[in-house]
Amino acid sequence: MSSANSSSVACLERDFVAPKCNCIPPKNAKLQISHSQRNPGRAYFKCDFCQFFAWLHNGHLIKRGDAADVMRGEEGSGVHSNDVTLVQLREDMVAAKQKLGDLGVYLRDSVKIGLFMYILLKLGGYHSSSVSYKYLRTRNRFFVRAGPKKITFDSKCREALQAGVNKLADAVSVTLGPKGRNVILSDSKSLKVINDGVTIARAIELADAVENAGAMLIQEVASKVNDAAGDGTTTAIILVREMIRTGLLAITFGANPSGLRRGMEKTVNELIQILKKRSTPVKGRDDIRAVASISAGNDDFVGSILAEAIDKIGADGVITIETSSTSETSVIIEEGMKIDKGYMSPHFVTNQDKSTVEFDNAKVLVTDQKISTVQEIVPLLEKTAQLSVPLLIIAEDISKQVLETLIVNRNKGVVRAAVVKCPGHGDAKKALLQDIALMTGGDFLSGDLGLSIGDATSDQLGIARKVTITNNTTTIVSDPSTKAEIRARILQIKKDLAASESSHLSRKLAERIAKLSGGVAVIKVGAHTETELEDRKLRMEDAKNATFAAMDEGIVPGGGATYIHLSEEITSITSSWEDTDELAGADIIRKALLAPAKLIAANAGVDGEVVVEIIRTSDWQIGYNAMAGRFENLLDAGIIDPCRVTRCGLQYAVSIAGLVLTTQAILVDKMRKPKPSVPHVPGITP
Repeated sequence: MSSANSSSVACLERDFVAPKCNCIPPKNAKLQISHSQRNPGRAYFKCDFCQFFAWLHNGHLIKRGDAADVMRGEEGSGVHSNDVTLVQLREDMVAAKQKLGDLGVYLRDSVKIGLFMYILLKLGGYHSSSVSYKYLRTRNRFFVRAGPKKITFDSKCREALQAGVNKLADAVSVTLGPKGRNVILSDSKSLKVINDGVTIARAIELADAVENAGAMLIQEVASKVNDAAGDGTTTAIILVREMIRTGLLAITFGANPSGLRRGMEKTVNELIQILKKRSTPVKGRDDIRAVASISAGNDDFVGSILAEAIDKIGADGVITIETSSTSETSVIIEEGMKIDKGYMSPHFVTNQDKSTVEFDNAKVLVTDQKISTVQEIVPLLEKTAQLSVPLLIIAEDISKQVLETLIVNRNKGVVRAAVVKCPGHGDAKKALLQDIALMTGGDFLSGDLGLSIGDATSDQLGIARKVTITNNTTTIVSDPSTKAEIRARILQIKKDLAASESSHLSRKLAERIAKLSGGVAVIKVGAHTETELEDRKLRMEDAKNATFAAMDEGIVPGGGATYIHLSEEITSITSSWEDTDELAGADIIRKALLAPAKLIAANAGVDGEVVVEIIRTSDWQIGYNAMAGRFENLLDAGIIDPCRVTRCGLQYAVSIAGLVLTTQAILVDKMRKPKPSVPHVPGITP
C-alpha cells in the first residue's frame, strides 16, 4: 500500500469506528482502500477469515417519524455485500413493512442506489408494482411508500369475507366423517392426496384479495385449533362458517353485531362448563385405540399403533413420528425427557416444514446462569465446531449480543447451536437442571457452586442422542450410558416423595419422576408410495394429538352428537335473558352446533336433517354411527372425541365469527394493472 493510501487509512480510522466481523469471537474488520478501476480510492472494511465486507459509506435504514433504527449498526456498517447480511436485511425490511408501511432510508455519501433498490425489491418483500419512490436531494433521504389500498365497507365487506370463508370451507368439508372424501393438492413440483383439514386450509389462496382475507381468517381458526388440540380443524371450520352465515343473515334483518357477538360468547362460555362436566375419563387401552382410530379417519391400524406406544411409555411419555426406511410401520421406545420451553429464536430451526430444531448426538450445556458475553462460550463453540457436533444450551437467560452472534454463525454454517431457557422458578428450576445434567452425563454449572461458564471445558458438557425443539417444548433423548444414574435418581426422588408432607412439594416431585421416567416412543411410518406416506403421517399426527388430548380432559360422544346435545341446553341457558340481540346470538350458536352432524351424515349419503332430529330426542351417549349406518351408544361403540378437541373447536370458532360479524371495513392491497407493452416497429424507437 502506498504512503498516500496509508495516510488516508490512518485518517479514516480516526474518524470512523470499524464494524465487527462475523468471526467467533468477533474482531474489528480492517479498513482498506480499493484500487479497482470501478471504485478507485474508495474505502471499505474487510475480514480475510469470514469474508466480511462493507463499504465505508453505506445506507442506514430508519423508521419514518420516530427515527428509530430498523437495521442497527456502527458507523461504516449497513448494507453489506455478504449473503448473511442481505438475508438479515430482508427480514428487517419485511418486519418494517408490516409495522410501518412507509420506510425512510438515510443515504450516506457514495451509496449506490441501484444496489440498494435491488435489495429492497428483490429481497425486501416489496414488489415493484406496489412501491412508489421519492428522492429528496436537499435532505438526502429516500422514501419508500406502500402502494394504494382497496377499501371495502359495510355489507359488501362482510359479503366478500363470507365468500372467501365459503370457498375454503367447501374444500375442507368434503373430508369430514368416516366416509369423507380426499382432496388433491397439486403444485409445480408434487402431487399430494390429503384428508387433513388444516393442511388443505393452509394450501388455499384466493385471487380476490378481500375474499382471501376471509379465507385467511378461517386458516387462523384451523391453525389455532390444531395448535391447542391437535385435531378437530375441519369441524371448527364448519362451525365458524355456519356462525358467520347465520350471523350475517341476522344483521341483514336488523340485529346489532355487537349484541350478537356478546350473546354468542356468553352462550359458548356456559356450554363449555356443561361440556367439562359431561366428559368421561379415558379408562384404558380400548378407549385410547378408539380415539386414535376415529381421529385417523377410522383407521384401526393407526389406532392400534398409538395404543401400543402409549401403553409402553405411559401418559407422561412423548411420541415422535418419523419416516421408515421400509414400507413397514413400527414402534421404537427410547428414554427421554420433555421440558416446557422451546427455542429462543426461530432462526435456530433446522426442519422448516415442522418449524423444529432437530439435533443428533448433540453436546449439552446446562447452567442456571445468564450468558452475557460471547467470550464466555467461545471455547465451547470452537470445540463443538471442531468436532462437527451441534450444541444445545440450556441456561437462565442469554444476552441479545450472544443470541445475534449465534444466529449469524448458524446461518453461515460455522456452528450448529440452539438456546433454550429453563422453565420454572427457584428450587424447582434448579432441580430440573440437575436432572437434565444427570440424564445427559454432564455437569450442572451452577453459580451457587462457584462454577463459571467461561471456565467450563468440553468434558463438562453432556451428550444427548437426539434433541427435538419446537417453539414451546424441548425433548431430550438421553445417551444409554446414563441409564443407571437415571434409575438411582428416580429411586431417590421416590423416597423424598414418600417422606414429603407438603402437597405442593409432592406434586413437584411427581413431575420430576414423570419427566425422568417418561420414555419417548418413535413411530416409524412406512408406505409403498410417497403420497401414501404423506397421508399416513398426517393421520398418525392427528391421532397422536387427539389421544393425548383425551387423556388430559376426557372423552365425549363423537360423530357431532355432543354438539347436538349441547344445543338442547341453550334454552335453559337463555331462559332469563331479555336482550333480543343476545338471544339472537344464542340462536346462531344453536344452529351452528347442528352443522357438523348434518355434514357427516351427508358425506355418508344420509339425510342430515333426519339424523339431527333423532339425536336431539335421544340420551347424551346416543348418536349416529356413520360407518355402521345406525344409531347407538357411541361411547360403547368407540365413536368418541377428546373433550379438548370439542371445546377448542367451539371456542376458536366463536372468536373468529365474532370478529367477522363486527367488521365494518377492510383494506387490502390494490393490484395495479400492468401497462400494455408497446409493439416494436422496425426503425422506430418508442
